[in-house]
Amino acid sequence: MDAALDLSIDIGKRASCSAFDIPRASFYRFHAPPVPVAKKRPEPPVSLKSDERQSVLDILHSEDYQDKAPYQVYASLLDQGIYHCSIRTMYRLLEKEYGHVKDRRKQVTRPNYEKPELLATAPNQVWSWDITKLKSVTKWTYFYLYVIMDIFSRYVVGWMVAHRENTSLAKRLIKETCQKQGIEPDQLGLHADRGSSMKSKGVAQLLVDLGVTKTHSRPHVSNDNPYSEAQFKTLKYCPQFPSRFGSIEDARAFCQDFFGYYNKEHHHSGIGLVTPEQFHYGLAQDVYDQRSLVLKNAFDKNPARFKGKIPLPPSLPDSAWINKPKKEESEHIRV
Repeated sequence: MDAALDLSIDIGKRASCSAFDIPRASFYRFHAPPVPVAKKRPEPPVSLKSDERQSVLDILHSEDYQDKAPYQVYASLLDQGIYHCSIRTMYRLLEKEYGHVKDRRKQVTRPNYEKPELLATAPNQVWSWDITKLKSVTKWTYFYLYVIMDIFSRYVVGWMVAHRENTSLAKRLIKETCQKQGIEPDQLGLHADRGSSMKSKGVAQLLVDLGVTKTHSRPHVSNDNPYSEAQFKTLKYCPQFPSRFGSIEDARAFCQDFFGYYNKEHHHSGIGLVTPEQFHYGLAQDVYDQRSLVLKNAFDKNPARFKGKIPLPPSLPDSAWINKPKKEESEHIRV
């Protein structure tokens, strides 16, 4: 190889390799400069130390938080006056150390139909309701869970477990819930999918009598009723949710505990990690201010970790949409 290199100075590399019957690729590889050893990337000064990372992982895997998402853990710790790291850092630690972060749903693409577009800017403007089945221990037997949710606050305003899906039961639940929340005529819109009870004449007539506007999802498009669908997912992915219920009393007892937790303790990511009850009854701003103070204290203790910028809690939304409309193309055209 050295002789070929010396000759290549006079006659060129191609002729030199041909003279010594050496592949040019081997010639270049043999005389290539050594690959520099990559330097170890220095640890950023704002990153968590090893003992701090382990402390966060210990909290995430503790008995109190092992079944909660990082959003829930973050909000709970803030409410206790404790700050360790951001929500994204919690996710990164779980993914890096254990690979525990994944989505269990299969994503589906739906056809593009005309969408219902609903807006709520305060509680008791738009409710969403739906019915789901709860399996019984008896084969082919189900209990039916009716749930009415306020889409702005995510507060479950009414629910019921029954032996069947029935128009008269749906009417009773809707009427009692409207009375409990003090709904006035022309105040509320009620959105649902196209189930038999939702489209029944009895329910439609009741809503007319109550002065409630009704809307329905497009056929076979669950995304048109996202709040109820997401709430059912939270219910059925709950670690305590049984595969089957022994009796309707068991189902009602479980739902009593679950909806109490959901309304009063569940820190909802869609409403700034406050609970639905706090948001529904106007207590969210006080919680936001208290969390801001906790983060301000954390910043004062170690401003370098936050790169000189005071962190803020997740913001509180001012509206909730079902199928928020896209801006018209004409708005983007410059004249």
